[in-house]
Amino acid sequence: MSGHGFHVHGPHDHAVEHAGQGGHGGDDFASKIAVLTAVLSTLGALFSYEGGHTQNAALLYKNEAAIQKTAASDQWNYYQAKSNKQNLAELSVALTRGDERDKFVKAVERYKGEKDEIKAKAEELEHAAKEANHEADAEMHLHGRWALATTLLQISIALSAIALLTRKKWLLLGVYGASGIGCAIAGMALLHL
Repeated sequence: MSGHGFHVHGPHDHAVEHAGQGGHGGDDFASKIAVLTAVLSTLGALFSYEGGHTQNAALLYKNEAAIQKTAASDQWNYYQAKSNKQNLAELSVALTRGDERDKFVKAVERYKGEKDEIKAKAEELEHAAKEANHEADAEMHLHGRWALATTLLQISIALSAIALLTRKKWLLLGVYGASGIGCAIAGMALLHL
């Protein structure tokens, strides 16, 4: 209500307010719809929160995957640089004699060892990137479930408002059906199915 005594609200708000104050001469239908709408709204808010959380988690995993993939790429570039140095050392072995040749033989062996370590690190980073991508996909799957559950509850709330305004009790079948399916889908998301 404003300070000037002017107050505007929708018919559903009016019905809920009067049902709570004993209005409508004890209208049991309006009271039940008001409580049902409040419960559905609360569940919808919880489902929406979970949907946002899973979407954020998916984005974080995708970001982690990109970071790991970049690090793996850096390692593969480093591996290639070591391969180039090894190739030059092998060429030097073929072109030199004596102590100079022995120095290049040792360099070839050193580069081989360094490349093995670099390769292992690059493969480890690639595996981490794949795991992060897998986690992101799983979170997006859950996000889809939470979003669908939230949408079904929003439909239920709209149907309950229509049922209240039109006084059509058969519309409650749609309310119960949509909200039941929404809650089942939310249960699947909660169980990570």
